[in-house]
Amino acid sequence: MMSKGSKKTHFRELALAPSPAMLVESLRSIGYTLETALADLIDNSVTAEASTISVRFLWNNKSPWIAVVDDGCGMTPDELIAAMRFGSESPLIERSKNDLGRFGLGMKTASISQCRRVTVCSKSSGQVSACEWDLDRIADSESDEWLLGVLDDAAISTDIELKMLVDGCLASNDSGTIILWRNLDAMLAGTEHVDSEKKFSELMSNARSHLETVFHRFLSPEDGRKSLSIDFNKSPLSAYDPFGPSVPSRQELPTEKLVVEGETIVIQPFVLPHQNKVSRADYEKYAGEGGYLQNQGFYVYRNRRLIVKATWFRLIKKEELNKLVRVRIDIPNSLDHIWSINVDKSQVIPPEIVRKQLKNIIKRISGKGKQVYKRRASRLVDSGKVPVWTREVKEGNVKYAINVQHPLLKEVLDSAPSSLKPALESTYRMIADGFPRDVFFSDVASDGIEICADDSDEIAIKELVLQVLLALRKCGFEGVELRKRILETEIPGATEKLIDELLEGEE
Repeated sequence: MMSKGSKKTHFRELALAPSPAMLVESLRSIGYTLETALADLIDNSVTAEASTISVRFLWNNKSPWIAVVDDGCGMTPDELIAAMRFGSESPLIERSKNDLGRFGLGMKTASISQCRRVTVCSKSSGQVSACEWDLDRIADSESDEWLLGVLDDAAISTDIELKMLVDGCLASNDSGTIILWRNLDAMLAGTEHVDSEKKFSELMSNARSHLETVFHRFLSPEDGRKSLSIDFNKSPLSAYDPFGPSVPSRQELPTEKLVVEGETIVIQPFVLPHQNKVSRADYEKYAGEGGYLQNQGFYVYRNRRLIVKATWFRLIKKEELNKLVRVRIDIPNSLDHIWSINVDKSQVIPPEIVRKQLKNIIKRISGKGKQVYKRRASRLVDSGKVPVWTREVKEGNVKYAINVQHPLLKEVLDSAPSSLKPALESTYRMIADGFPRDVFFSDVASDGIEICADDSDEIAIKELVLQVLLALRKCGFEGVELRKRILETEIPGATEKLIDELLEGEE
């Protein structure tokens, strides 16, 4: 007998597996590009403790293929089958500190994002095994089962591309893994009416540059760490460090550390040198794709692998005066859950507790980058002479004004009839208010631009010097004092030699 108030619940469980054909097509659009997909495969090789990773590729008469081969620990047949499962490991489990994986999806989703057939062949303790996912075979199947292709020795030996890679790369090693992509439909989509082979080469070249940055701390490791070799068709990759370690005039600011949930986040700011302090080749090298303006900001590394680069996480806007500032952030994989790392490991979102700290750090370091340009701007507006323009700073704001105490400008005002003075004063104010602040700011901060005076002709400059001499004489200056005063007065285009020639000519 049921107790009063209780309700009888009719409940049953129904196994409802997703359709393999439909789900894999959806997973193809998870957000990978060719370069991020290759990076994800290399993550697996690094986790497998490989010392050499080779990316092989061939156009193959319009049937191109790409393979990533490593000499890591490899997998037994059972381990390989487990690794081919979508979601092979939970992102919630505790991982090794050197593990670059995250969701247990990377190798599969990265591969099918670029191709319709991915074959994985692995060698462990001398035993070779292979499996493959073929999306066309899955699409044609009437079964709702996830049917993995398992290749026996005969199948491996009759697969031309796979056998060539096994014989050339795995045969001489006790262990290692090959991931082979074929039917590369995604990366070549839209190339039907262009030179597809050329496009293929361009994509691989771009991927190479991407990997040279993402894995630069493995290719050129810090002291005491194992070096990793990566090549593209036997051509070694070179580490590209966006912080310009070889540039002597680079500023390395104090390291800051944040402790979150008992784990340490290390923040290291750098200020790259202005172009006047470094060779042109180095300056252009470290500008990176998109230039210095676009490449300023935070660079987030997870276990030394670059995840996200050149972002301020919307804490501040990218601006010219900060464009030489780059900040390296090192996070451990144990904090993945608070950084919201996505599947293809191309995006992170810092938690609120970290954002607050980063905002404070930005305030302290952004001024260092601005100083490079402020010093330069100061030289442009402060020559130690009585200037035509004055620069006033009040409560953090800068104002440029015409210096009415300049001898020539003062003489014009003093000599003008009373009825004309208001018009002259208004003219001075109009010129000052019309100062092209935005253009001046942009020019001062721009690469390859030096601000110089207008090239006036010699006759005009001489006339200007004579006018200033006349104005100074009306103020009672003569002889040595007159020469001293005119040399202390800004006269665009006038040199000390010209002033002395004109003074001597008057004697």
